[in-house]
Amino acid sequence: MNQFKNYEPQKGRVRGRGVRDNKTNRFERVARYGVDDGWETMPEDRVVRTQVRTERPRKIITRNTSPDISFDRSLNPYRGCEHGCVYCFARPSHAFLNLSPGLDFETQLIARPDAPKLLAKELSHKSYDPAPLAFGTNTDPYQPIENRYRIMRQCLEVLESFGHPTTITTKGSLIERDIDILARLAGRNLVSVGITLTTLDPKVARAMETRVPAPARTLQMMQRLSDAGIPVRVLVSPVVPGLTDHEMENILEAAQGAGAKGASWVLLRLPREVAPIFVDWVYETFPNRAAKIMARVRESHGGRDYDPDWGKRLRGQGAHAMLLGQRFKLACTRLGLAAKMPALSRDQFAVPPQPGDQMSLF
Repeated sequence: MNQFKNYEPQKGRVRGRGVRDNKTNRFERVARYGVDDGWETMPEDRVVRTQVRTERPRKIITRNTSPDISFDRSLNPYRGCEHGCVYCFARPSHAFLNLSPGLDFETQLIARPDAPKLLAKELSHKSYDPAPLAFGTNTDPYQPIENRYRIMRQCLEVLESFGHPTTITTKGSLIERDIDILARLAGRNLVSVGITLTTLDPKVARAMETRVPAPARTLQMMQRLSDAGIPVRVLVSPVVPGLTDHEMENILEAAQGAGAKGASWVLLRLPREVAPIFVDWVYETFPNRAAKIMARVRESHGGRDYDPDWGKRLRGQGAHAMLLGQRFKLACTRLGLAAKMPALSRDQFAVPPQPGDQMSLF
């Protein structure tokens, strides 16, 4: 049964944002709805400014044991993401801050300015065993506010001083600012960068990823990183059935032409509050295709908007998901794109000397 068969899109929009309103998060007991009483009507085209608060955590490296992903530790300099991608699987994390996964996720942001200092402290523990540290696993480390806070750059400086390997996933062209550090890390086999490219259609991209660089700019970013000797892989993610899935081969070809050496893909994921946010958006933005898109999405997730089971959540299931996987594999083989990037170096890790440390006699 299609729970959205009687869906009627609301009017109005928020300029330059991925979504228009604040869906009630799963922890709230009461849902709030705005009602036009005729006295003060909300303008149909309004502006919501980005607000940033700071957080002072006691630890900064997050550990995981997920069998679906290739890393066991990550660091997120920011909570929330100004890029405003309507499909972002990280939106539900804002509920833990008593904020909405909707508009709040892209306008009420949290910065962690102590991250570089905490990172150095945790890497200095005697029991620490080095392995690639992943950035961009929840929210983008190169979203626009990084230009002001520079937390990511400072973290890279710490990693360089420790000789620590790292992987970065981003859509932000601001990464070009740090090509100097990244090139040095790449020269020591200490970094790999994943660039997300969802579509080559600028109109679809603008509607779906409001503050992300246009596809042509993303390809330029790949080329500049690659030209600097930084290993780049393209992430065809998320693949949206019925909307972007037909572009898979073209995206891979364009990325390979821009210097990408590897590739991966992930099917659209709609966990928790993301499902109603995405459904609202797709019925408003593509009303003639929305029913087909959602039918394909559910077909690929066992009849549900999303199946969170291990082994299914990233690639989906069913005939359509299987066909996508086969197409991806064949295209990568033809283009020479690696399914897995070469292992990064771990044997260069060393805690740098600190002021006041006793000098070694040998």
